[in-house]
Amino acid sequence: MKDPKKVAAANARSQALSKVERSEIARRAAMMRHHGDLPRAIAEGALVIGSVHIPCAVLDDGPPNTRVLTQEGFLGAIGRAGKAKGGEGATVDGMPAFLRAKNLIPFISNELIASTQPIEFVPLRGPGYQGRAFGYRASLLPDVCWVYQDALVAQKLLPSQKHIGEACRVFLKALTNHAIEDLVDAATGFEDIRKRAAINKIIEKYVRPEAQAWVKMFDIEFYKQIYRLNAWDFDPEKTARPGVVGTWTNDIYDRLAPGVRASLHAKVKRNANGKPTQKLTQYLTPEDGKPGLEKLLEGVILLMRMSTTWADFKTLLDRWYPRFEDTLQLPFSGGIYRLPSPESP
Repeated sequence: MKDPKKVAAANARSQALSKVERSEIARRAAMMRHHGDLPRAIAEGALVIGSVHIPCAVLDDGPPNTRVLTQEGFLGAIGRAGKAKGGEGATVDGMPAFLRAKNLIPFISNELIASTQPIEFVPLRGPGYQGRAFGYRASLLPDVCWVYQDALVAQKLLPSQKHIGEACRVFLKALTNHAIEDLVDAATGFEDIRKRAAINKIIEKYVRPEAQAWVKMFDIEFYKQIYRLNAWDFDPEKTARPGVVGTWTNDIYDRLAPGVRASLHAKVKRNANGKPTQKLTQYLTPEDGKPGLEKLLEGVILLMRMSTTWADFKTLLDRWYPRFEDTLQLPFSGGIYRLPSPESP
């Protein structure tokens, strides 16, 4: 016969689940039965808090992508001894092992119970890797820590639980002013993947897939001001200019939007010597790319007119139109994000 309290806990968990959560659980169960299709890690890393090492991952089930702490790492974070085995610590009648103690029940909400469903996923271990791993949503860890912290403050922890309460207290101090999912993103490298995705969306707005007919956008005033600020003689009839002028023209694209210049250079056709046979402006989109460059050039020329030397102009340019630094590199292999150890009381 099932324990009535455990049955009640299971019912509370079921009732607390949203329609979307129930649908997702059913979907994953169906995939496991029919296809064995589990969510896969797309980024992995580790959080280090003091001496605790917490493996973590971001899954491919988004957006939003689920951030998980591995089961073993989760148990280690809250001070539970022993190496977790596959499925160990999973919910039984709606409650995981680390929350089943009766003295903890007054500190556990239905919302917390609803979030304790363990997640099985495929770790990022290289092509063809078919292993399985168990984890919990990263957001569950601080919630569980608060249960033990509240029980500790209320002096309701059993002697055998006090080391867990202390571990949770230390973790909560380390987590102050940090969101657990943001820490997972930083540790796995997913933070940079999200930045890259955002940059790609910007590039799509500014850069066309195919060239349009060339329309002059860098007018004679732009080059006239370059010559004036460098104290060079300017002849509007001559089109040949020092090579450095091309470098300075390219620099304007770095101030338009992140990644745009590199994307434009990747689009233009080149001759056998590698010299472009098309203009970068031919690949700017009419909706955002060309209007954005026109507006930028208006401001740049205004700064030129306000300046007396090239050095003055460069100072103003960097202040008002700083370069977008696009230093992201893919793929990411993850890493370690280390929080400073909290000071002892």
